[in-house]
Amino acid sequence: MTKKNAAGLALLGVIILAAYFINQHISISWLDAQSASPSINTASLPDFNQPGQGKIWVCPMHPEIMQDHPGTCPICGMELVESKDHTGHDHGVHIDSASVQKLGVRLARVKKSMLAQEVLSYGNVTADGTTLYNVHSYFDGWIKKSYIHSLGQHIAKGQVIYEFYSPDLIAQQKEYLRFVERRNQVLQTIGDARFQENEYVMDLLQELSRERTKFLRKDVGIETVEKLENSRQAIEVVKILAAESGVVTQINAREGNFVTPSVTLFTLSNTSRVWVEVALYPDQTSLVKNGDDVTIKNSAGQEINSKISFLNSVADNNKVSARIALDNSKLHLRPGNFVDVNIRAQAHEALVLPRSAVMVTGQGNMVMLSQGAGHFLPLHVETGSESGDWIEISDGLQEGAEVAVNGQFLLDSAANLHAAAERMHTHKP
Repeated sequence: MTKKNAAGLALLGVIILAAYFINQHISISWLDAQSASPSINTASLPDFNQPGQGKIWVCPMHPEIMQDHPGTCPICGMELVESKDHTGHDHGVHIDSASVQKLGVRLARVKKSMLAQEVLSYGNVTADGTTLYNVHSYFDGWIKKSYIHSLGQHIAKGQVIYEFYSPDLIAQQKEYLRFVERRNQVLQTIGDARFQENEYVMDLLQELSRERTKFLRKDVGIETVEKLENSRQAIEVVKILAAESGVVTQINAREGNFVTPSVTLFTLSNTSRVWVEVALYPDQTSLVKNGDDVTIKNSAGQEINSKISFLNSVADNNKVSARIALDNSKLHLRPGNFVDVNIRAQAHEALVLPRSAVMVTGQGNMVMLSQGAGHFLPLHVETGSESGDWIEISDGLQEGAEVAVNGQFLLDSAANLHAAAERMHTHKP
């Protein structure tokens, strides 16, 4: 044997001896640490690490019922739920009541609730299209003076919006005055006594009423008609009144413009009702449908609950618009503003837990299942939709099971440490 080989064998022996003492020290330290800790008393479940016992089945309602094969709970008859094999999570942990209070561990039960997929987007407040009122002139003529000066101006019903000069309107006034004159002459001829029985007089009065109504329909106020009848002279510049109340959203004519009946002079919108136009992207469109509940939040933080009233079937620039109709009489939303929109799509009944109860790990989602009397078991779960503070549990737990909603990582760490200590003790030379 050469000197080099002898040196190698000696070094190998030193390494083996050192490893033995290190292993002995770690095992003893772990056992000492466990016995010296008054707050966390790690009590394992039956050892399921043996061959053929890599999985355990637990009753969600009675977590103390555990076995290494499927079956039903002898207490409530529920199907046992599999606790999937997970490295470092084969053992539970027991914490005394004093430590539970110090850690502030809180529990929550799995319950059934209506849950929906949240679709977040933005919306633009616009005028309700059904409330738009377009102002037209009924004659060719000139706008001598306009009382509408800017967009957003509030207009009241019956308010003068412009003064109008039209030769055609003057001619109609003169025609109307001739009807009035004929009526007066007929009444003076036949006398008031036979007035009710004369068909000619009745026809004349009906025709006069129709002519007077034409003026009123042409946004000429009753004061103007009465002034015309009293003065017996045509009015050259007629004041035109607003037939509806609203906010000015469009101005197409100014003072001095020559206008025709085909031209829209002004557009008014009644802002007591508004639409919120919501932009949806392709991945969101498939989730949303008419009638879905929505929550709208404006820049002031005000929240408004409503429903989708219309979903456009045609896309524009790869986006589809959804519409929400709102009564704005008390909300005071301003057309043109943007708002945040939260759509609760595909609402369904599901088993839910608070979000904080689920731990997201590299091996999947976990919860700490309470088995009562301070016993907790790490359990793998499958999750689904999330909404607000709630998350859907699609597999792994049943209704009524209790889990920790805070302090899970401390409990999980205690379970890992206990499992590691037991493995070191089991494989100790």
